Amino acid sequence: MTEFRTAQLTRLSLTGFRNYAALTLPLSAKLTALVGPNGAGKTNILESISFLTAGRGLRRATLADIARLGGDGSWSVAASVLLDGMETRIGTGLVAGTAGRKVRIDGTEVRGSESLLDYMRVLWLVPAMDGLFTGPGSDRRRFLDRLTLAIDPSHGRRVGDFENALRQRNRLLDQGGSDSFLGALEQQVAELGTAVSIARGETVGLLGRMISDQAGEALPFPHASVALEGAFEAETIGLSAADREDVYRHMLRDGRTRDRAAGRTLNGPHLSDLKVLHAAKNMPASQSSTGEQKALLIGLILAHAELTAKLSGMTPVLLLDEVAAHLDPDRREALFVKLDSLGVQVFMTGTDEALFEALPQEAEIFEIRDGTGRLIRTEKTP
Repeated sequence: MTEFRTAQLTRLSLTGFRNYAALTLPLSAKLTALVGPNGAGKTNILESISFLTAGRGLRRATLADIARLGGDGSWSVAASVLLDGMETRIGTGLVAGTAGRKVRIDGTEVRGSESLLDYMRVLWLVPAMDGLFTGPGSDRRRFLDRLTLAIDPSHGRRVGDFENALRQRNRLLDQGGSDSFLGALEQQVAELGTAVSIARGETVGLLGRMISDQAGEALPFPHASVALEGAFEAETIGLSAADREDVYRHMLRDGRTRDRAAGRTLNGPHLSDLKVLHAAKNMPASQSSTGEQKALLIGLILAHAELTAKLSGMTPVLLLDEVAAHLDPDRREALFVKLDSLGVQVFMTGTDEALFEALPQEAEIFEIRDGTGRLIRTEKTP
């Protein structure tokens, strides 16, 4: 993957973040493991990195809840990122008593977190995602939107605008708004919803092709078959964007009475779902074993990491929380080999250093304990 721009964190500093009063980690390896007892704050470090890109972080936490207990309510994450041989300082955080997080690039405050996507694309896999295939469709839509955002920086804004327009329509229906106002708002909903659906569909199609391309690599993870499904997609398949907007607008107009009675909009991309199959068994992921579901999810993340690099031209940063503990030694080693070959920077967590014995020689391992981080391995002993 040397043809891609390589993004690498070289320094990470936390202040007032979760259990950390202050923490600075110098980073020089592509693959980094954070080890320590449960509750030491390993996942908190991953969460801090997830704030160095657009979005709400891997826990989707309220900003005020991130501040350290006993602190003044402020928190910050700062990092140095090496990209194209040039180092850039990026940072984000919350100032106590203010709304919304601040973002700075080389000391200059910028508007919105989308600017961070020019320096970092961050992907993650956390234990909370283990129920992705069996949980509600909203979880899978959010997962798909995160995948789409990594390759289409404007997607997050579109989704937010679409959801806001839907809420306004529902409110207007409840209040008995005029047909003219509803028509104008439904035009906006149709335009935004169609754009969201098209972007999701493109991501699913590209991801499916990337998974097929990886099928010959003999990875020890089952291959998935992915599709975007929903009433809106079924009714508009094969249509141009303009025709999809027209169909959706008519759906909204014709469904006003029903939607008013329900108190919500009952058709549209906000109800679409990401369907995942265990390809070899032609079995829905939701019916696969727990271990198979975990392996399918790992395979999806690996394919998406490669896709992100290919489409954005920038290698992403991967955050893998407790992933090694759920794999047997052979699969662990195969995962580390694949991660190393991708050329991406990866941060992993685990309670036992032995889980990372098969990491390549250049990997780093930090012990995380009592709000501190200590480098305990920089190079494997021959």
